[in-house]
Amino acid sequence: MADAPGPDVGEPGVRGVPVPARVVLPADPVRPRRQRDVRPGSDGTRVRGHDGRRLRGPRPVGSERVAFFGCHLGGRLALLYAAAHPERTAAVVTFASHPATLRDDEYPWGSSPEQREWLVDSLRTMSFDVDAVFQELTPTEAADPSTRRWFSTFFFSAGSPAESIDEIEAMGPVDLRGLLGSVHVPTLVLHRTGDLMASVEAGRYMAARLPQATFHELPGADHFPFFGDQDAVLALTQEFLTSRAPAVEPDRVVVTVLFTDLVDSTARAAELGDRRWRRVREEHDDLVRANLARFRGHEVETTGDGFLATFEGPARAIRAAAAMRADLAELGLRVRAGLHTGECEIVDGHVRGIAVHIAARVMALTGPDEVLCSRTVKDLVAGAGFRFADRGTHRLKGVPDEWPLYAVELTTS
Repeated sequence: MADAPGPDVGEPGVRGVPVPARVVLPADPVRPRRQRDVRPGSDGTRVRGHDGRRLRGPRPVGSERVAFFGCHLGGRLALLYAAAHPERTAAVVTFASHPATLRDDEYPWGSSPEQREWLVDSLRTMSFDVDAVFQELTPTEAADPSTRRWFSTFFFSAGSPAESIDEIEAMGPVDLRGLLGSVHVPTLVLHRTGDLMASVEAGRYMAARLPQATFHELPGADHFPFFGDQDAVLALTQEFLTSRAPAVEPDRVVVTVLFTDLVDSTARAAELGDRRWRRVREEHDDLVRANLARFRGHEVETTGDGFLATFEGPARAIRAAAAMRADLAELGLRVRAGLHTGECEIVDGHVRGIAVHIAARVMALTGPDEVLCSRTVKDLVAGAGFRFADRGTHRLKGVPDEWPLYAVELTTS
């Protein structure tokens, strides 16, 4: 939460939100064991706290009125506090939040009793698959080993299986739907379209019932605000809280993004064995890097069995992909490549932005030995001598609108 400016505060508390602020971000409730009435809402609804402790106001941290930012269950806590203490709440921003845990006929986006029982049983028997949950929470980071290790450490350090079961059983009955009409403060509801952990429909439902809500649906599928396109989250939050849009960053450039991926790499690895496959992978990496240098591409990172790279122009990217395909074929390897041109943010050699996600989604639809591109790429190289085959219009996961895609018709040389 961020203070409204006052005489005793003067340090910015959230990166990208340059307002005088002391910041306290509400976390998810810590091991709730019982519920307690706070006070009735204007419609007679009983407002309940998530735990047995007294809900403290912002004054112990030197604040008079605060703006809350709450993710997931933290959004519920922020709305609960705003309903109970509107005189102390300047605004609320929720991200990937939902008003109820369990589903019913009016609210079909919650968990079923069977799903809840399965979750409790998997925790009790220690069969809970943390990696599978992480892939749903943060699909854009699911392939990154270091981020997976971080989440696994975080998950197992946060509480024991018994504590986690206790929290699940306490959260099950929590339902703020009858309270939403009693939240009489400005509220910004943010939700990503492809969120697998909390349906965007739940965010729409919640926003439609909050009297002073503004709803923004963001592209992407990451459940956490600190993954995916963080800049959009910060920009919308800053503008909502300060009435000022953030200044345009100078390090955004238009580039062509290339993703490559080896076809059937797992089967080849099993066929060749670890030692021979390692040598083949090293030759693959050398050939890709040689072609990146030849066509003046920039290697951003390796992506398991492929590369992420950028080029100043789409024609060079197409020619580089064609050369990679031809060279790797001589090793008996098949590769697929996806291309998109768009604006990206360059930070310490890494690229961020929706253009990167689009290129990744294009590559995911690419067939073996194929170079697939967006219409943006096709239009930009008009007159350069390339030929394209129409691959139809597709909806890209987590990206708005429908996208025409085209396969570059490559020669074998």
